[in-house]
Amino acid sequence: MSDSQAVAGCESPAELLLRAAAMVPAERYALTAIAVVSVFLYRFLELHVIGDVLRGFRGGRVELTFHPASEIYHRVASKCRSLHGRYLATPWLASPHLQTLFLGISGRPPSFTYKRQLYTVRDGGTIALDWLLASDLEDADGFISKDDSTPLVVVVPGLTSDSAAAYVKHLVYSIASKGWNVVVSNHRGLGGVSITSDCFYNGGWTEDVREVIKYLHHRYPKTPLFCIGTSIGANIVVKYLGEEGENTPVAGAASICSPWDLLIGDRFISRKLVQRIYDKALAIGLKGYAKLHQPVLARLANWEGIKKSRSIREFDHYATCVVARYETVDTYYRRCSSASFVGNVSVPLLCINALDDPLCTREAIPWDECRANKNIVLATTPNGGHLAFFQGLTAGRLWWVGAASEFLFALHESSYMHRQKANDHVLHSSLESSIDKSPYVNIMEDGMVAPVTKDGPGDNDGSPSDHEVDGVQLSNGHLTCEVDRPAGPHQRTLSEIETPAEEDDDSSLQWPS
Repeated sequence: MSDSQAVAGCESPAELLLRAAAMVPAERYALTAIAVVSVFLYRFLELHVIGDVLRGFRGGRVELTFHPASEIYHRVASKCRSLHGRYLATPWLASPHLQTLFLGISGRPPSFTYKRQLYTVRDGGTIALDWLLASDLEDADGFISKDDSTPLVVVVPGLTSDSAAAYVKHLVYSIASKGWNVVVSNHRGLGGVSITSDCFYNGGWTEDVREVIKYLHHRYPKTPLFCIGTSIGANIVVKYLGEEGENTPVAGAASICSPWDLLIGDRFISRKLVQRIYDKALAIGLKGYAKLHQPVLARLANWEGIKKSRSIREFDHYATCVVARYETVDTYYRRCSSASFVGNVSVPLLCINALDDPLCTREAIPWDECRANKNIVLATTPNGGHLAFFQGLTAGRLWWVGAASEFLFALHESSYMHRQKANDHVLHSSLESSIDKSPYVNIMEDGMVAPVTKDGPGDNDGSPSDHEVDGVQLSNGHLTCEVDRPAGPHQRTLSEIETPAEEDDDSSLQWPS
């Protein structure tokens, strides 16, 4: 027996494996590592590059769900080319996570400036209504008369989003550029406005949308009103439409990436690692919202619990359920899920969801309920992410923006717009009671907001005077604020704070020129 054979005979199996592994070239290990990492990333990021290649970069087909006898489909949606084509994602964003991340980081929104109206609701809460008129894009002096018949779209943003969000600006600009007027109804405490009542918004809070729509309908009775909700805003809009039934002035609506069932969504977002990352990120956003309004929320909710919240569910436990008085988080989710209200929707409604949405799972989509309601058309795409749906090599367009706009425009040209069958109630309040006496919030150039203390304005003698605090100026009942996102500082005029007044009092509610 040779010495080498004797040595080999003395080695353990592990030592033999190590010797064999040492004989493999390092290049092969590198290639193997690259392959393993590539497969992991492909699956983790849910990339669909291979699928796009196999389909010849034609994109996935848009699938429609509707009642066979639906006039809304046959007379309206059937005329929308975008709903009968395919959606192809931007090639370098061929992943729901990449799309959603890019939308949050950049989104490449168009640049324009809103006109702001501060509206005070009956319980004292303040809502920032940010307007973009079609005439504003033509450098005209924007004005809406009481007899204006130009269609108006009310946009309700998603969780912790406001009018500055990239996807909202894409939508607003697209609609205004086609000749319609748009107003973004920001949630309480967002859009740079402080919380001025003992209440803040949640995923099922429909009172603000209801009151804003009633006000707009009362103020502009000849204007066709449409509504588009996005993400949690879509849940709010659909729930509102289901609650109102026939008794709403909304002529038509669109729901974009609605979570539908908040309880299913809660289970989904804590299921996998990547979803838990989203959950934590959204919780950070909610805690930032709470910190901005700490003086109010520390009094109304469990502040120590809010500070340590690591998920949406924990925030809802310590904040939402306490303020809104829900017994448990599951109770809140069940009562506020719009899927339970779909059957009573009496307004033409287009619903758009991506099947790969990393936040709002396809498991929550109420397929059967949508199919049973003749007023609803549900459009789903294989890809798109959450509120993204980027198109083109430069990712300059969002597919759902064009699809929703096309549907509402086709509806407006048809005879199938919803018309309210019940008399809505006029909201009564005095102009004096609508003045917001709380601290305002400074809107920074980068789109962030910072609180302004009550100590800023100064004189309280009631005499006309100008006050300025951190870029916010009050002059004879009007507010101006240096704000633009993202094109740099501009001065824009904010309208007088308004609530609906008596029907015969028009002078106090004129849109400022």
